Amino acid sequence: RASFFSRLFLSMAVNEGDEATVSLVDVLEEDEELENEASAVLGGSDPEKCSYPEGYVKRQALYACNTCTPKGGEPAGICLACSYKCHEGHDLFELYTKRNFRCDCGNGKFKDFECKLYTDKDRLNTNNKYNHNFFGLYCTCERPYPDPEDQVPDEMIQCIVCEDWFHGRHLGSVPAESIELQEMVCGSCMDRAPFLWAYAAQLAAPSVTRLSPSKAEVDVEVDVEDGQHGEEKSPGCGEEAKQSVKKEAEQPCTSTACEEKAVANGETGCKRKYDEMEAAAECKTETAGCKLQELKAKGFVKKEGAIFWPYVWRSKLCTCTDCKKAYVKAEVPFLLDELDTVLAYEHKGKTEQESAAEGRDPLMTALSSMDRVQQLELIYEYNDLKTELKDYLKRFADEGKVVTSEDIQRFFEELRSKKRRRMSGGQYYCS
Repeated sequence: RASFFSRLFLSMAVNEGDEATVSLVDVLEEDEELENEASAVLGGSDPEKCSYPEGYVKRQALYACNTCTPKGGEPAGICLACSYKCHEGHDLFELYTKRNFRCDCGNGKFKDFECKLYTDKDRLNTNNKYNHNFFGLYCTCERPYPDPEDQVPDEMIQCIVCEDWFHGRHLGSVPAESIELQEMVCGSCMDRAPFLWAYAAQLAAPSVTRLSPSKAEVDVEVDVEDGQHGEEKSPGCGEEAKQSVKKEAEQPCTSTACEEKAVANGETGCKRKYDEMEAAAECKTETAGCKLQELKAKGFVKKEGAIFWPYVWRSKLCTCTDCKKAYVKAEVPFLLDELDTVLAYEHKGKTEQESAAEGRDPLMTALSSMDRVQQLELIYEYNDLKTELKDYLKRFADEGKVVTSEDIQRFFEELRSKKRRRMSGGQYYCS
């Protein structure tokens, strides 16, 4: 993949010009780190078999093929294996991961193109959901990523509901610094599931809302009615009650006893690590009634922009019958599934990769079976390969070209040709 070789080039070019000696162990450790990052996204998906027979997969790595389904046509997504086997050399958009998706490769959206891995497919996957990401566009600004025309350094953050990616500066609110193990719900999705605002007042990580001065403080009416959700009545109210609250540019969240203790110790809720978040979660008292109605009874502040959540926030959502119906109506029932999170998917991928690699390290096994002269010869060949590959990829980086599989094949053909010429001209000996 071009992205892999680009990262490999960058990792090798960091110390370009330095004469420092790098051991083979250092190289292996660096390669292992790159593999771990890739396995977090790809490890949970099968690179050999099309995922279509598995149905609508809870979460998997996905791609969109700009060659086969360009903008202007119907959006389509393909699994990891099909991106390798069926669309090698095509112009692909990496979509990271999506939930509840079935591979489209070779179905009715691809006209005469057939999947090479699994041909017995329905014409359409009616339960798949698509957005502009499948045409290589992201955020409210409808721009590609990376964007050659955007010179502003910014990170992209994925909303866990719509699964679109947003520039940090376009979220409408600024996340607090050093938030660990968090999830984000964009402002549009918060309004799509308005009951989340009540939870945000108690559970969300601190953020600064971006508002124009004329809108920095306005009156907002929140309806709380008896016994049900949304615009219905709250238990014990008897009559329809309206609470007038202020929408402010920066409003502190209501702290629990545990959160107050954390602040007293000089920590903020957004900076706590996973174990501290778990401890705080255990301190929250469980109630027999509807948690949502209890939060609504306290009143809450509805802000503008995205909301950032700590890792354990899903476990605090109410699971009563009425609330479950509300999740289904808002099309967010997956919020109750903590295995739906990207973090859980990445953990699954890493675990599977570790299990598969356990007990086998082919390079180290090969080295241990060699004598000293053979080990030195292998290290020499590796360093020669590293230098040649760095110089070769540098030409693509300088010219802004994409590295294709044909380019890599050409590189190794040239490398073998050079080796043959070198061997015919005399042997190299290590002293």
